[in-house]
Amino acid sequence: MTVPRTETEYVDRRSLHERIAADLRDDIMSGELAPGASLPSTARLKGRFDASNATVQKALQLLKEEDLVVGRAGASVTVREHRRRTVAPAALSTADRWLTEAAKHGTRARSVLRDVAEVRPPADVRSALNLPADGTALLRSQILLIDDEPAELVDCYYPLDIAEGTALMERRRIKGGTPALLAELGHSARRSVDRVSAGIPTQEQYRSLRLTSSTPVLRTLRVVHGDGDSPVEVTVMVKAGHLYELRYEF
Repeated sequence: MTVPRTETEYVDRRSLHERIAADLRDDIMSGELAPGASLPSTARLKGRFDASNATVQKALQLLKEEDLVVGRAGASVTVREHRRRTVAPAALSTADRWLTEAAKHGTRARSVLRDVAEVRPPADVRSALNLPADGTALLRSQILLIDDEPAELVDCYYPLDIAEGTALMERRRIKGGTPALLAELGHSARRSVDRVSAGIPTQEQYRSLRLTSSTPVLRTLRVVHGDGDSPVEVTVMVKAGHLYELRYEF
């Protein structure tokens, strides 16, 4: 019989500068270090973490690369303004709604259509669409940008029997958004289910979102059901986990 190990028996095998960055990152995310606030001095951080000056500077560099803090010569390192955006999942059901929500915060937001193609979706998408292992669906892939910085990858999948012969197959933006088009086609959304998970970014996600470290990404799998509870759209949304949080109301 295996005896569970106590917390004190576990060893954090990350390098010291990664551990320092993790603790400071948590202070920023929780609001303990508010936007615009100065981080503790290097001397205080050296004492808090029993670290050398070089190790503290490596930790701060990680946070700078993640755009969480800003450092200027001769000035203290400060928490970046708007370092984390809070979004309601309902606002992310379409790119158009997402862009409208972003505009409320005074930012310039836009979407870029990356691809429209018939593909074999990931396994969880195939399962949601009730497809066999070799089944295909229509993919409409977009990237959403805020102030010209990549913010979110959005891959929308549609059953071929719904998409074929419609504007969904065309490589262009759909006026009014896909929910309106689906409704016109007789596939109005009746129910939406989200599954949110965190994970280390893939190589493609890392490149497309211009990430600078392996901090987790948030992945939302959204299944939209129509009449008879049949799936009419499955969307995979991926965003940098350290820059966004999802707000749910019950």
